[in-house]
Amino acid sequence: MRLSTVILPIHRWNEGQKVWRRAEELGFHAAYTYDHLSWRSFRDRPWFGAVPTLTAAATATERIRLGTLVTSPNFRHPVTLAKDLLTLDDISGGRVTVGIGVGGTGFDATVLGQQEWTARQRADRFDEFLPLLDKLLTQDSTTERGEFYSAVEARNIPGCVQRPRVPFYVAATGPRGLRLAARYGQGWVTYGDASGPADVPAEQAPGVIAAQLAKLRSACEAEGRDFGSVRRMLLQGSTAERPLASLDAFVDWAGSYRELGIDELVVHWPVPDSIFANDLAVFERIATEGLSQLG
Repeated sequence: MRLSTVILPIHRWNEGQKVWRRAEELGFHAAYTYDHLSWRSFRDRPWFGAVPTLTAAATATERIRLGTLVTSPNFRHPVTLAKDLLTLDDISGGRVTVGIGVGGTGFDATVLGQQEWTARQRADRFDEFLPLLDKLLTQDSTTERGEFYSAVEARNIPGCVQRPRVPFYVAATGPRGLRLAARYGQGWVTYGDASGPADVPAEQAPGVIAAQLAKLRSACEAEGRDFGSVRRMLLQGSTAERPLASLDAFVDWAGSYRELGIDELVVHWPVPDSIFANDLAVFERIATEGLSQLG
């Protein structure tokens, strides 16, 4: 099992670089950031762009993997996103993982002046977005015309450092998204119950994940994909569970999800005066000792 962290893009870089370097020092497998233009309670607080932040983090670190959790079509286009990801993969020396999903409601969904898409409309767009992004990152030149996204002789030379492209970790819980995860994903991402994660009692949360994993397995079987070849990531922070309250709480939490088949846990770097407020000393102890205590 791997342990990673999410560092929100809220720090001016003279301070932010210290956080990313510390994440590497603590031994996290990866450090991700949210690919939003703002987010919930942080809307009127500092919030920087994901790709520039990850680019700076790539130059400030040497080993830790870097990525988005998650990128979506809400304000991204496959052509420009592919160029950014190819460049980031080069600068980082092949350390990029792309968490990607359909996107949700909220500020990102309307910031470009569009009407907020329904769940079906988001899924329709993602059905085009992900396959086109895959082609753009694996071909020198791509031309394709779709209902929502097109590319005309879009060039991506020399291609990604990672071959055949940067890995996709697809966030999905519904049948269409799980099918795409099975077809295109090197990994799969869940944060719990998509319908109302904060309302699920802590003791019921593992059951939700178990049901999602069963659906992912079925999707893999339908696509002729080995279920074991898809890495399975759980992003902490959207359930009533409190695994960062203490080292023992983390060990119990991590152990229950390891038994279910989750192989990467992602915890939020503490942010004071927010839903991610946790004791930094406890957090750092979890980072350095947590997985070793699973046995």
